[in-house]
Order: sequence, then structure tokens, then C-alpha cells
Amino acid sequence: MKQGDAKDNGAEREPTKEELEAEFDLNDQELTHAATKIQACFRGHVERKKITTKEDDKKDEDIDIDEITKKVAEELDIDLDDPELNKAATKIQATFRGHKTRKTEAPAEGEN
Repeated sequence: MKQGDAKDNGAEREPTKEELEAEFDLNDQELTHAATKIQACFRGHVERKKITTKEDDKKDEDIDIDEITKKVAEELDIDLDDPELNKAATKIQATFRGHKTRKTEAPAEGEN
């Protein structure tokens, strides 16, 4: 095995912003909805982790979700002030909340 092979197999190169913009259409509804869903899931994950941390550790350490979100946005080069992004995030959150409500209101199997 060559020395360079270990680097090639370990991790792929991150695409540049220009490469991503060329590959993905920013006006694609499906893509926008998917991005928003990912954001909503991540934020939910952070909130659940925040609750678990408080319950398990009983510490007063406060996890700032806004700070974490900004750090992730910087790493992924996401403009959090983009109105289309916020609109898509809201749609995904609303869809998930509706799903969650329907799931909890549905009768269990075998019940009528």
C-alpha cells in the first residue's frame, strides 16, 4: 500500500462553495425542504441533549443552541439570515410537528 493511499481512503475533500452552488439549484423546492428538515432535526437533537444533560448531571451548565447553530452554520458556510432558508426551516418544523401530533393522537393498533 502506498503512503498516499491512507490519506485518500480516510476522508474526502470538502467541496468549495462554488462547486456546491454549481451542483445544486438553490431554488429547488425539494432541496430547500430537505435542508430545512436537517436543520430542524439537528436543533431537536441539540435540545434533547440539553435536557438529558440537565437531568443526568444536575448541573447549571447552559448549552446555548444559538451559539451552536452559528458555529455549525459557519463551518458549513450557511447564511442564517437568508429568508428562503428561514421559510424552508419553518415549513419543515411545521410538518414535523403535525406528524408528531398525528402520531400521538392516533389510536394504538387494535383499538377502535
